[in-house]
Amino acid sequence: MTKADIVSRVAAETGMTKTDVATVVEGVLSALSDAMVRGDRVEIRGFGVFKVVDRAPRVARNPRTGEAIPLPARKSPVFVPSRLLKRKVEESLK
Repeated sequence: MTKADIVSRVAAETGMTKTDVATVVEGVLSALSDAMVRGDRVEIRGFGVFKVVDRAPRVARNPRTGEAIPLPARKSPVFVPSRLLKRKVEESLK
């Protein structure tokens, strides 16, 4: 599902125009990414948590040559789904 698909679906379900929905979706995504850039944790109850985690430095290997490549420590965005979302997904796959 793409951002355009989300806009279309929300517009159809709410009766709002696609332009208005696109503005709202863009605003939500912008607020979410701005918070994560600041290192804040974003919790959406019943859906999940978006957060930034520290990844330790490690040694990777070039699969072709086997050469060791040191990778520095870094920060990575992570999404942790809520129990409710996990349950919905599991039930839909049965």
